Amino acid sequence: MNDDFDFELSPDQWAALRSLRNPLSNGRLKAHLVESLVALGLVVINDGVPAMTPTGRKVLVRGSCRLLDLVA
Repeated sequence: MNDDFDFELSPDQWAALRSLRNPLSNGRLKAHLVESLVALGLVVINDGVPAMTPTGRKVLVRGSCRLLDLVA
């Protein structure tokens, strides 16, 4: 396992990151969640719109498996 993408995100941060998969439906995200994801390098702001970085996508994919384990 590569620790480069092992982030301890809160459930709200995971939800915000997941919502950025489809930029048209991201609607109104809480500013503090977006700012925390920007600080982690998982999201960037392009023309005032949050967008997931390549690192954010990798974290989301890797984290999805961990989230499934927590639910099971």
